[in-house]
Amino acid sequence: MADVRLSESWFRLLEREFESDYMRSLKAFLQAEKKAGESIYPRGSEYFAALDAVPFETARVVILGQDPYHGPGQAHGLSFSVRPGVPVPPSLGNIYKEIQQDLGLSPSDFVTGDLSSWAKQGVLLLNSVLTVRRGAAASHRGKGWESFTDKIIALLGARELPLVFMLWGSFAQGKAALIEGQQHLVLKAPHPSPLSAHRGFFGCRHFSQCNEFLSRHSAPIDWRVGLTELAG
Repeated sequence: MADVRLSESWFRLLEREFESDYMRSLKAFLQAEKKAGESIYPRGSEYFAALDAVPFETARVVILGQDPYHGPGQAHGLSFSVRPGVPVPPSLGNIYKEIQQDLGLSPSDFVTGDLSSWAKQGVLLLNSVLTVRRGAAASHRGKGWESFTDKIIALLGARELPLVFMLWGSFAQGKAALIEGQQHLVLKAPHPSPLSAHRGFFGCRHFSQCNEFLSRHSAPIDWRVGLTELAG
């Protein structure tokens, strides 16, 4: 794929996937979409932004989304995240509310919807499907991306170094079978969408559980967003 950018460790692990029949078929599908004049999000250089930002060996937390935001200027390759300056989408807003309640933080601790600061700390913000057609949610499902991202989850699940997996909603929870290692912490809750957040996402306390687990092995995640960038 043109302009592929991902960390060296992920490229080594996934090199064969790029030569697979399903990936060739997916590439042809994306090329046909573009030839037909369709806008695809995120842009090509950001398809693998999550993997470029968090190498295999430094991943500490995995937050699994479904597919990218399909509105103009939103998606930039990290699940639930939007570009700087873009209004915070409802699901991400609910994630922020849960973090605030769970960790005793305030709305002023979340000044942007860009989650790059999480990625810098080893939070892999992975969507199951890495592209979408403008204005058409789920339009690129079933085209091959799921096989690719399932491989990523399986590789992480087999890793000896412990990880935290946050699986929100039935779609993400269906991937739990790919996580074989008993050394990992797998957290499940309803999706943070406004349609389901009140069914158990609020009050799930995944972020404090995550930090407690990580503190036994490394350092907790600073879940605040945007403060470091502003200070710099």
